[in-house]
Amino acid sequence: MAQTSYPPGPRSRLPGAAFLAYRRDPIALFSRLRAEYGDVAGFRIGPERFVLLSHPDHIRDVLVTHHRNFEKGIGLQRAKVLLGEGLLTSEGEYHRRQRRLAQPAFHHRRVESYGAVMVEYTERTVSRWEDGATLDVWQEMMRLTLAIVGKTLFDADVEEDARDVGESLTTVLDLFNLMLLPFAPAILRLPLPPTRRFRTARDRLDAVISRLIADRRAAGTDRGDLLSMLLLAQDAEDGSGGMSDEQLRDEALTILLAGHETTANLLTWSFYLLAQHPDFEAALHAELEDALEGRLPTATDLQKLPYTRLVLTETMRLYPPAWVIGRRALGPFEVGGYTLPAGAVLLMSQYLVHRDARYYPEPERFMPERWSVSADSSRPRHAYFPFGGGPRQCIGEGFAWMEGMLLLATIAQSWRLRLAPGHRVGLRPQVTLRPAHGMRMALQKR
Repeated sequence: MAQTSYPPGPRSRLPGAAFLAYRRDPIALFSRLRAEYGDVAGFRIGPERFVLLSHPDHIRDVLVTHHRNFEKGIGLQRAKVLLGEGLLTSEGEYHRRQRRLAQPAFHHRRVESYGAVMVEYTERTVSRWEDGATLDVWQEMMRLTLAIVGKTLFDADVEEDARDVGESLTTVLDLFNLMLLPFAPAILRLPLPPTRRFRTARDRLDAVISRLIADRRAAGTDRGDLLSMLLLAQDAEDGSGGMSDEQLRDEALTILLAGHETTANLLTWSFYLLAQHPDFEAALHAELEDALEGRLPTATDLQKLPYTRLVLTETMRLYPPAWVIGRRALGPFEVGGYTLPAGAVLLMSQYLVHRDARYYPEPERFMPERWSVSADSSRPRHAYFPFGGGPRQCIGEGFAWMEGMLLLATIAQSWRLRLAPGHRVGLRPQVTLRPAHGMRMALQKR
Protein backbone atom coordinates (compact mmCIF):
# COMPACT_ATOMS: atom_id res chain seq x y z
CA MET A 1 0.00 0.00 0.00
CA ALA A 2 1.22 3.51 -0.83
CA GLN A 3 2.68 5.52 2.01
CA THR A 4 0.15 7.93 3.50
CA SER A 5 0.65 11.61 2.85
CA TYR A 6 -1.25 14.83 3.44
CA PRO A 7 -1.58 17.69 0.94
CA PRO A 8 0.19 20.98 1.64
CA GLY A 9 -1.40 23.71 3.69
CA PRO A 10 -0.55 26.72 5.84
CA ARG A 11 2.10 26.37 8.52
CA SER A 12 1.82 28.63 11.53
CA ARG A 13 3.86 28.94 14.68
CA LEU A 14 0.78 30.20 16.52
CA PRO A 15 -1.06 27.32 18.22
CA GLY A 16 -4.69 27.24 17.21
CA ALA A 17 -4.23 29.69 14.31
CA ALA A 18 -6.41 27.67 11.95
CA PHE A 19 -9.14 27.29 14.57
CA LEU A 20 -9.15 31.04 15.23
CA ALA A 21 -9.35 31.70 11.47
CA TYR A 22 -12.19 29.17 11.22
CA ARG A 23 -14.07 30.79 14.10
CA ARG A 24 -13.66 34.27 12.61
CA ASP A 25 -14.67 33.40 9.05
CA PRO A 26 -14.58 29.79 7.85
CA ILE A 27 -15.55 30.74 4.29
CA ALA A 28 -12.65 33.19 4.08
CA LEU A 29 -10.30 30.48 5.38
CA PHE A 30 -11.55 27.94 2.85
CA SER A 31 -11.36 30.47 0.01
CA ARG A 32 -7.75 31.26 0.89
CA LEU A 33 -6.84 27.58 1.07
CA ARG A 34 -8.45 26.94 -2.30
CA ALA A 35 -6.69 29.92 -3.90
CA GLU A 36 -3.25 29.08 -2.49
CA TYR A 37 -3.20 25.28 -2.60
CA GLY A 38 -5.71 24.24 -5.26
CA ASP A 39 -8.40 21.57 -5.23
CA VAL A 40 -6.79 19.52 -2.42
CA ALA A 41 -5.56 21.52 0.58
CA GLY A 42 -4.64 20.48 4.12
CA PHE A 43 -4.81 22.26 7.47
CA ARG A 44 -4.88 21.49 11.21
CA ILE A 45 -7.22 22.35 14.03
CA GLY A 46 -5.57 21.11 17.21
CA PRO A 47 -4.65 17.44 16.72
CA GLU A 48 -7.13 17.00 13.85
CA ARG A 49 -5.91 16.94 10.25
CA PHE A 50 -8.39 18.30 7.70
CA VAL A 51 -8.39 18.15 3.91
CA LEU A 52 -10.47 20.59 1.86
CA LEU A 53 -11.66 19.12 -1.46
CA SER A 54 -12.86 21.56 -4.13
CA HIS A 55 -13.09 19.50 -7.33
CA PRO A 56 -16.45 17.89 -8.27
CA ASP A 57 -14.76 14.58 -9.19
CA HIS A 58 -13.17 14.32 -5.73
CA ILE A 59 -16.49 15.19 -4.09
CA ARG A 60 -18.22 12.48 -6.14
CA ASP A 61 -15.60 9.94 -5.04
CA VAL A 62 -16.27 10.72 -1.36
CA LEU A 63 -20.07 11.01 -1.44
CA VAL A 64 -20.87 8.36 -4.06
CA THR A 65 -18.12 6.11 -5.42
CA HIS A 66 -16.38 5.27 -2.13
CA HIS A 67 -19.09 6.33 0.32
CA ARG A 68 -18.70 3.15 2.40
CA ASN A 69 -15.19 4.26 3.32
CA PHE A 70 -16.53 7.33 5.14
CA GLU A 71 -18.57 8.32 8.15
CA LYS A 72 -19.89 11.73 9.12
CA GLY A 73 -17.33 14.40 9.99
CA ILE A 74 -16.35 15.67 13.40
CA GLY A 75 -19.08 18.32 13.67
CA LEU A 76 -22.03 15.97 13.12
CA GLN A 77 -20.41 13.19 15.13
CA ARG A 78 -20.31 15.53 18.10
CA ALA A 79 -23.79 16.87 17.28
CA LYS A 80 -25.10 13.57 18.66
CA VAL A 81 -25.17 15.32 22.02
CA LEU A 82 -28.17 17.17 20.58
CA LEU A 83 -29.56 15.02 17.75
CA GLY A 84 -28.82 11.56 19.16
CA GLU A 85 -28.81 8.88 16.47
CA GLY A 86 -30.96 10.71 13.92
CA LEU A 87 -30.53 10.46 10.16
CA LEU A 88 -28.01 13.31 10.11
CA THR A 89 -25.68 11.70 12.64
CA SER A 90 -26.18 7.90 12.63
CA GLU A 91 -23.95 5.52 10.71
CA GLY A 92 -23.79 2.09 9.08
CA GLU A 93 -26.61 -0.43 9.25
CA TYR A 94 -28.41 1.57 11.94
CA HIS A 95 -28.62 4.56 9.56
CA ARG A 96 -29.77 2.36 6.68
CA ARG A 97 -32.55 0.89 8.83
CA GLN A 98 -33.70 4.30 10.05
CA ARG A 99 -33.72 5.64 6.50
CA ARG A 100 -35.87 2.67 5.37
CA LEU A 101 -38.31 3.38 8.19
CA ALA A 102 -38.45 7.12 7.51
CA GLN A 103 -38.60 6.95 3.70
CA PRO A 104 -42.41 6.45 3.41
CA ALA A 105 -42.95 9.67 5.35
CA PHE A 106 -41.28 11.53 2.48
CA HIS A 107 -43.03 9.74 -0.37
CA HIS A 108 -44.04 12.13 -3.14
CA ARG A 109 -47.80 11.78 -2.56
CA ARG A 110 -47.43 12.18 1.18
CA VAL A 111 -45.31 15.30 0.79
CA GLU A 112 -47.68 16.73 -1.83
CA SER A 113 -50.53 16.56 0.70
CA TYR A 114 -48.71 19.15 2.85
CA GLY A 115 -48.93 21.82 0.14
CA ALA A 116 -52.22 23.27 1.40
CA VAL A 117 -50.76 23.66 4.91
CA MET A 118 -47.72 25.50 3.51
CA VAL A 119 -49.84 27.98 1.56
CA GLU A 120 -52.36 28.47 4.41
CA TYR A 121 -49.65 29.26 6.94
CA THR A 122 -47.92 31.61 4.51
CA GLU A 123 -51.17 33.49 3.90
CA ARG A 124 -51.65 33.73 7.66
CA THR A 125 -48.18 35.28 8.00
CA VAL A 126 -48.46 37.86 5.20
CA SER A 127 -51.97 38.86 6.26
CA ARG A 128 -50.29 40.56 9.24
CA TRP A 129 -47.93 42.55 7.01
CA GLU A 130 -48.58 46.26 6.36
CA ASP A 131 -47.72 48.14 3.19
CA GLY A 132 -44.70 50.37 3.82
CA ALA A 133 -43.66 48.60 7.02
CA THR A 134 -40.10 47.39 7.62
CA LEU A 135 -39.41 44.05 9.26
CA ASP A 136 -36.75 41.36 9.57
CA VAL A 137 -37.69 38.95 6.80
CA TRP A 138 -35.32 36.29 8.14
CA GLN A 139 -37.14 36.25 11.49
CA GLU A 140 -40.48 36.13 9.66
CA MET A 141 -39.35 33.17 7.55
CA MET A 142 -37.96 31.40 10.62
CA ARG A 143 -41.32 31.68 12.40
CA LEU A 144 -43.23 30.64 9.29
CA THR A 145 -41.16 27.57 8.47
CA LEU A 146 -41.19 26.50 12.13
CA ALA A 147 -44.99 26.67 12.14
CA ILE A 148 -45.13 24.66 8.89
CA VAL A 149 -42.75 21.93 10.01
CA GLY A 150 -44.61 21.73 13.33
CA LYS A 151 -47.91 21.17 11.53
CA THR A 152 -46.60 18.77 8.88
CA LEU A 153 -44.34 16.84 11.27
CA PHE A 154 -46.57 16.73 14.35
CA ASP A 155 -49.99 17.90 13.11
CA ALA A 156 -49.65 20.39 15.95
CA ASP A 157 -49.91 24.14 16.08
CA VAL A 158 -46.50 24.82 17.61
CA GLU A 159 -46.86 28.57 17.32
CA GLU A 160 -47.50 28.64 21.07
CA ASP A 161 -44.12 26.89 21.48
CA ALA A 162 -42.47 28.85 18.66
CA ARG A 163 -40.60 31.29 20.87
CA ASP A 164 -39.11 28.58 23.09
CA VAL A 165 -38.30 26.32 20.15
CA GLY A 166 -36.86 29.15 18.06
CA GLU A 167 -34.70 30.51 20.88
CA SER A 168 -33.52 27.00 21.78
CA LEU A 169 -32.55 26.18 18.19
CA THR A 170 -30.66 29.47 17.93
CA THR A 171 -28.80 28.74 21.16
CA VAL A 172 -27.67 25.26 20.13
CA LEU A 173 -26.69 26.43 16.64
CA ASP A 174 -24.73 29.38 18.05
CA LEU A 175 -22.70 26.91 20.09
CA PHE A 176 -22.24 24.40 17.27
CA ASN A 177 -18.77 25.67 16.30
CA LEU A 178 -17.72 24.82 19.85
CA MET A 179 -18.04 21.20 18.75
CA LEU A 180 -14.88 21.60 16.63
CA LEU A 181 -12.69 22.32 19.62
CA PRO A 182 -10.30 19.41 20.32
CA PHE A 183 -11.68 18.93 23.83
CA ALA A 184 -15.32 19.80 23.11
CA PRO A 185 -16.81 16.67 24.79
CA ALA A 186 -15.03 17.54 28.04
CA ILE A 187 -15.92 21.23 27.74
CA LEU A 188 -19.61 20.40 27.37
CA ARG A 189 -19.50 18.65 30.76
CA LEU A 190 -18.15 21.71 32.56
CA PRO A 191 -20.57 24.11 34.34
CA LEU A 192 -19.69 27.04 32.06
CA PRO A 193 -22.30 29.64 30.99
CA PRO A 194 -22.29 28.52 27.30
CA THR A 195 -22.65 24.84 28.19
CA ARG A 196 -25.42 25.59 30.70
CA ARG A 197 -27.28 27.50 27.95
CA PHE A 198 -26.77 24.56 25.61
CA ARG A 199 -28.15 22.00 28.06
CA THR A 200 -31.13 24.23 28.94
CA ALA A 201 -31.95 24.71 25.24
CA ARG A 202 -31.63 20.99 24.55
CA ASP A 203 -33.92 20.15 27.47
CA ARG A 204 -36.55 22.60 26.20
CA LEU A 205 -36.53 20.99 22.76
CA ASP A 206 -36.73 17.52 24.30
CA ALA A 207 -39.72 18.54 26.43
CA VAL A 208 -41.71 19.84 23.45
CA ILE A 209 -40.98 16.83 21.25
CA SER A 210 -41.46 14.23 23.99
CA ARG A 211 -44.87 15.73 24.82
CA LEU A 212 -45.97 15.53 21.19
CA ILE A 213 -44.75 11.94 20.81
CA ALA A 214 -46.53 10.87 24.01
CA ASP A 215 -49.76 12.52 22.87
CA ARG A 216 -49.58 10.76 19.52
CA ARG A 217 -48.84 7.33 21.00
CA ALA A 218 -51.82 7.74 23.33
CA ALA A 219 -54.12 8.68 20.42
CA GLY A 220 -52.90 5.78 18.27
CA THR A 221 -54.26 7.20 15.01
CA ASP A 222 -52.73 8.25 11.69
CA ARG A 223 -53.29 12.00 11.53
CA GLY A 224 -51.65 12.32 8.12
CA ASP A 225 -48.42 13.90 9.37
CA LEU A 226 -44.79 12.80 9.31
CA LEU A 227 -44.83 11.71 12.95
CA SER A 228 -47.74 9.34 12.25
CA MET A 229 -45.74 7.76 9.45
CA LEU A 230 -42.71 7.36 11.70
CA LEU A 231 -44.86 5.82 14.46
CA LEU A 232 -46.52 3.37 12.06
CA ALA A 233 -43.35 2.44 10.17
CA GLN A 234 -42.31 -1.22 10.39
CA ASP A 235 -39.05 -2.59 8.98
CA ALA A 236 -40.24 -5.33 6.64
CA GLU A 237 -36.68 -6.02 5.48
CA ASP A 238 -35.32 -7.29 8.78
CA GLY A 239 -38.56 -7.74 10.74
CA SER A 240 -37.26 -5.68 13.65
CA GLY A 241 -40.44 -3.65 14.07
CA GLY A 242 -40.77 0.11 14.46
CA MET A 243 -39.00 2.90 16.29
CA SER A 244 -38.62 3.35 20.02
CA ASP A 245 -39.56 6.66 21.66
CA GLU A 246 -35.85 7.53 21.76
CA GLN A 247 -35.47 6.86 18.04
CA LEU A 248 -38.60 8.89 17.32
CA ARG A 249 -37.23 11.78 19.37
CA ASP A 250 -33.94 11.72 17.47
CA GLU A 251 -35.60 11.66 14.05
CA ALA A 252 -38.25 14.24 14.95
CA LEU A 253 -35.65 16.68 16.29
CA THR A 254 -33.49 16.12 13.21
CA ILE A 255 -36.43 16.85 10.88
CA LEU A 256 -37.42 19.88 12.96
CA LEU A 257 -33.91 21.31 12.75
CA ALA A 258 -33.18 20.43 9.12
CA GLY A 259 -36.63 21.27 7.76
CA HIS A 260 -37.04 24.61 9.48
CA GLU A 261 -33.85 26.64 9.35
CA THR A 262 -32.68 25.66 5.86
CA THR A 263 -35.85 26.76 4.06
CA ALA A 264 -36.03 29.98 6.07
CA ASN A 265 -32.49 30.85 5.00
CA LEU A 266 -33.18 29.93 1.36
CA LEU A 267 -36.23 32.19 1.17
CA THR A 268 -34.46 35.06 2.93
CA TRP A 269 -31.57 34.98 0.48
CA SER A 270 -34.05 34.66 -2.43
CA PHE A 271 -35.87 37.84 -1.46
CA TYR A 272 -32.55 39.62 -0.97
CA LEU A 273 -31.35 38.64 -4.46
CA LEU A 274 -34.66 39.48 -6.13
CA ALA A 275 -34.58 42.92 -4.50
CA GLN A 276 -31.15 43.52 -6.06
CA HIS A 277 -32.32 42.36 -9.51
CA PRO A 278 -35.73 43.87 -10.38
CA ASP A 279 -35.63 42.47 -13.94
CA PHE A 280 -35.51 38.91 -12.62
CA GLU A 281 -38.13 39.79 -10.02
CA ALA A 282 -40.39 41.06 -12.83
CA ALA A 283 -39.92 37.79 -14.72
CA LEU A 284 -40.96 35.88 -11.60
CA HIS A 285 -44.05 38.07 -11.15
CA ALA A 286 -45.02 37.59 -14.80
CA GLU A 287 -44.84 33.80 -14.44
CA LEU A 288 -46.99 33.86 -11.30
CA GLU A 289 -49.61 36.07 -12.98
CA ASP A 290 -49.78 33.87 -16.09
CA ALA A 291 -49.80 30.53 -14.27
CA LEU A 292 -52.00 31.34 -11.27
CA GLU A 293 -54.28 34.11 -12.61
CA GLY A 294 -54.66 35.68 -9.20
CA ARG A 295 -55.41 32.56 -7.14
CA LEU A 296 -53.17 30.97 -4.53
CA PRO A 297 -50.76 28.26 -5.69
CA THR A 298 -51.20 24.55 -4.97
CA ALA A 299 -48.85 21.60 -5.15
CA THR A 300 -50.27 20.70 -8.56
CA ASP A 301 -49.14 24.11 -9.89
CA LEU A 302 -45.43 23.45 -9.41
CA GLN A 303 -44.93 22.17 -12.95
CA LYS A 304 -46.33 25.49 -14.23
CA LEU A 305 -43.70 27.49 -12.31
CA PRO A 306 -40.34 26.69 -13.92
CA TYR A 307 -38.91 30.18 -13.41
CA THR A 308 -39.79 30.05 -9.71
CA ARG A 309 -37.69 26.90 -9.49
CA LEU A 310 -34.83 28.56 -11.40
CA VAL A 311 -34.79 31.42 -8.89
CA LEU A 312 -34.46 28.98 -5.98
CA THR A 313 -31.86 26.88 -7.82
CA GLU A 314 -29.68 29.92 -8.43
CA THR A 315 -30.17 31.15 -4.85
CA MET A 316 -28.94 27.79 -3.55
CA ARG A 317 -25.92 28.11 -5.81
CA LEU A 318 -24.90 31.46 -4.33
CA TYR A 319 -26.18 30.92 -0.77
CA PRO A 320 -26.50 27.16 -0.15
CA PRO A 321 -28.34 26.58 3.15
CA ALA A 322 -25.94 23.70 3.90
CA TRP A 323 -22.62 25.32 2.99
CA VAL A 324 -20.13 22.57 3.91
CA ILE A 325 -20.14 18.76 4.25
CA GLY A 326 -17.67 16.76 6.34
CA ARG A 327 -16.63 13.11 6.21
CA ARG A 328 -14.06 11.06 8.16
CA ALA A 329 -12.16 8.33 6.32
CA LEU A 330 -12.54 4.84 7.80
CA GLY A 331 -9.60 3.54 5.75
CA PRO A 332 -6.87 4.98 3.49
CA PHE A 333 -8.18 7.08 0.61
CA GLU A 334 -6.40 8.29 -2.52
CA VAL A 335 -7.27 11.73 -3.80
CA GLY A 336 -5.40 14.24 -5.95
CA GLY A 337 -2.17 12.26 -5.84
CA TYR A 338 -2.19 11.88 -2.04
CA THR A 339 -2.98 8.79 0.04
CA LEU A 340 -4.82 9.98 3.13
CA PRO A 341 -4.76 7.75 6.22
CA ALA A 342 -7.77 6.42 8.10
CA GLY A 343 -9.10 9.13 10.38
CA ALA A 344 -8.51 12.01 7.97
CA VAL A 345 -11.39 14.51 7.94
CA LEU A 346 -12.46 15.70 4.49
CA LEU A 347 -14.43 18.90 3.97
CA MET A 348 -16.39 19.81 0.83
CA SER A 349 -17.87 23.30 0.64
CA GLN A 350 -20.93 23.91 -1.51
CA TYR A 351 -20.33 27.63 -1.12
CA LEU A 352 -16.87 27.42 -2.71
CA VAL A 353 -17.64 24.92 -5.46
CA HIS A 354 -20.89 26.63 -6.47
CA ARG A 355 -18.90 29.83 -7.12
CA ASP A 356 -16.11 28.22 -9.14
CA ALA A 357 -15.57 30.07 -12.43
CA ARG A 358 -14.56 26.82 -14.13
CA TYR A 359 -18.18 25.70 -13.99
CA TYR A 360 -20.12 28.97 -13.71
CA PRO A 361 -19.37 31.93 -15.97
CA GLU A 362 -19.54 35.15 -13.95
CA PRO A 363 -19.89 33.09 -10.80
CA GLU A 364 -20.73 35.98 -8.46
CA ARG A 365 -23.70 37.12 -10.57
CA PHE A 366 -27.27 36.07 -9.83
CA MET A 367 -28.54 34.65 -13.13
CA PRO A 368 -31.48 32.22 -12.82
CA GLU A 369 -31.44 31.60 -16.60
CA ARG A 370 -28.13 29.75 -16.29
CA TRP A 371 -30.25 26.77 -15.15
CA SER A 372 -32.70 26.81 -18.08
CA VAL A 373 -33.00 23.75 -20.34
CA SER A 374 -31.15 25.54 -23.13
CA ALA A 375 -28.22 26.44 -20.86
CA ASP A 376 -24.90 24.62 -20.95
CA SER A 377 -25.21 21.33 -19.08
CA SER A 378 -21.59 20.24 -19.43
CA ARG A 379 -20.64 21.04 -15.84
CA PRO A 380 -19.81 18.02 -13.64
CA ARG A 381 -22.62 16.52 -11.57
CA HIS A 382 -21.09 17.49 -8.23
CA ALA A 383 -20.33 21.06 -9.22
CA TYR A 384 -23.78 21.62 -7.66
CA PHE A 385 -24.74 19.65 -4.57
CA PRO A 386 -26.96 21.73 -2.25
CA PHE A 387 -28.59 18.54 -0.86
CA GLY A 388 -25.39 16.49 -0.67
CA GLY A 389 -25.09 13.35 -2.74
CA GLY A 390 -24.99 9.57 -2.75
CA PRO A 391 -26.89 7.31 -0.34
CA ARG A 392 -26.95 10.03 2.31
CA GLN A 393 -28.46 12.70 0.09
CA CYS A 394 -31.03 14.73 2.02
CA ILE A 395 -34.19 12.62 2.51
CA GLY A 396 -36.29 15.78 2.66
CA GLU A 397 -35.22 17.23 -0.71
CA GLY A 398 -38.70 16.89 -2.24
CA PHE A 399 -40.28 18.53 0.80
CA ALA A 400 -37.78 21.40 0.61
CA TRP A 401 -38.39 22.07 -3.09
CA MET A 402 -42.15 22.11 -2.68
CA GLU A 403 -42.06 24.32 0.41
CA GLY A 404 -39.60 26.76 -1.14
CA MET A 405 -41.59 27.12 -4.37
CA LEU A 406 -45.00 27.44 -2.71
CA LEU A 407 -43.84 29.98 -0.13
CA LEU A 408 -41.93 32.06 -2.67
CA ALA A 409 -44.89 32.03 -5.08
CA THR A 410 -47.44 32.90 -2.39
CA ILE A 411 -45.44 35.84 -1.03
CA ALA A 412 -44.14 37.21 -4.34
CA GLN A 413 -47.66 37.12 -5.78
CA SER A 414 -48.68 39.97 -3.47
CA TRP A 415 -45.52 41.62 -2.19
CA ARG A 416 -42.26 43.23 -3.27
CA LEU A 417 -39.49 43.36 -0.69
CA ARG A 418 -36.71 45.95 -0.70
CA LEU A 419 -33.62 46.06 1.48
CA ALA A 420 -33.97 48.62 4.25
CA PRO A 421 -31.63 51.62 3.84
CA GLY A 422 -28.42 51.17 5.79
CA HIS A 423 -28.96 47.48 6.52
CA ARG A 424 -25.69 45.53 6.53
CA VAL A 425 -25.74 42.20 4.73
CA GLY A 426 -23.20 39.58 5.78
CA LEU A 427 -22.75 35.85 6.16
CA ARG A 428 -22.94 33.84 9.36
CA PRO A 429 -21.81 30.33 8.39
CA GLN A 430 -22.73 27.90 11.16
CA VAL A 431 -24.56 24.62 10.60
CA THR A 432 -26.50 26.59 7.97
CA LEU A 433 -25.67 29.76 6.06
CA ARG A 434 -27.50 32.44 8.00
CA PRO A 435 -27.55 36.18 7.27
CA ALA A 436 -25.26 37.71 9.87
CA HIS A 437 -27.56 40.59 10.81
CA GLY A 438 -30.96 39.24 9.84
CA MET A 439 -32.53 40.81 6.74
CA ARG A 440 -34.44 44.04 7.34
CA MET A 441 -36.62 44.77 4.32
CA ALA A 442 -39.37 47.23 3.45
CA LEU A 443 -42.71 45.77 2.33
CA GLN A 444 -44.40 47.00 -0.84
CA LYS A 445 -47.86 45.74 -1.61
CA ARG A 446 -48.21 44.80 -5.28
